[in-house]
Amino acid sequence: MIDIGLAVAAALLVLSTLMPLLPLRVWWVRGFDFPRLQLAGLALLTGVLALLWGTDAWQIGVVIACLLVMLVQLAHVLPWTPLWRKQVIDAADDTEQAQLTLMVANVLTDNRNADDLMRQIHAEQPDLVLTLESDAWWGEQLSRALDAGWPHSVKIPLDNLYGMHLFCRRPLEDVEVKWLIQSDIPSIHAWLPMPCGTRLRLHAVHPRPPAPGESDDSLWRDGELLLVGKGIHQHEQPTLLFGDLNDVAWSRTTRRFCRISGMLDPRRGRGMFSTFHAKYPLMRWPLDHIFVSEHFTLADMRRLARFGSDHFPIIATFRYRPARADENDTPEADREERQEANETIHEARREGDGEA
Repeated sequence: MIDIGLAVAAALLVLSTLMPLLPLRVWWVRGFDFPRLQLAGLALLTGVLALLWGTDAWQIGVVIACLLVMLVQLAHVLPWTPLWRKQVIDAADDTEQAQLTLMVANVLTDNRNADDLMRQIHAEQPDLVLTLESDAWWGEQLSRALDAGWPHSVKIPLDNLYGMHLFCRRPLEDVEVKWLIQSDIPSIHAWLPMPCGTRLRLHAVHPRPPAPGESDDSLWRDGELLLVGKGIHQHEQPTLLFGDLNDVAWSRTTRRFCRISGMLDPRRGRGMFSTFHAKYPLMRWPLDHIFVSEHFTLADMRRLARFGSDHFPIIATFRYRPARADENDTPEADREERQEANETIHEARREGDGEA
């Protein structure tokens, strides 16, 4: 029975590895984008067990299948390890450069442990704080704790898991709350003037995930990310995009967003900084993201402590250094990919009920 079990396990691992290659948006197919590291670990375990069991032909076949699974899965996640080249270069040891620290925290609407989050915010003293899934109760706690030190804010308290609150130390300009694809999914867009005179473009997003009870497929999530990415590329301003993308860094959609927008992922070459699921160490992947344009270098990036949510907060410090833009590894989409992105955006808008 063990030999049959190992053969079935190897077959399922191969199937799980091939599934994301299908050009389908259905949620259970796109779900295989997430646990690539976990599948590689299972493939290693299965291959080792097959070798220990013997060296018959079927066992060698299981080992080869598991080895191929490991190679494919690790090839996807390897760029998000220190073994890869950094996409956003390290900041020079020069604190006089214009600097911005940003913290993102999905609070989990039902979580009521606000004190632990507030302690972390006050300890870290970021310039910008974005919370996600923050309803009216969370809005009251955030306002009470942060309005004095972060007096400039955009507050969208919702009880549908898509509320957002953005707090900033400095005044925000030209603030817009948009409902890009669906009328119940907000996003925040604003300009942040820096002391050096430069204005930074900010985008805070939390698209709907492809998951049971949320959306049968990934069309709305993909369309929102690509729509914002297209706008970023057209203007080419110093830009930051951050939030819970409900997608992993190595997925087809997120990598396409980076190529369409030209945005950089500071995780590449450094680590995964997996923010979800906070309670299950063996089932974690990076869902909360901070992307920057080529105008920035990275001074620091960390995952912070649990505070009762199913997400960890994440914090990063960037320095505005446009003179070093050419040193960053900026992605670029080709004409065919831009056309496919336009088609996805058009289809998502047609099926959604957000702003035209």
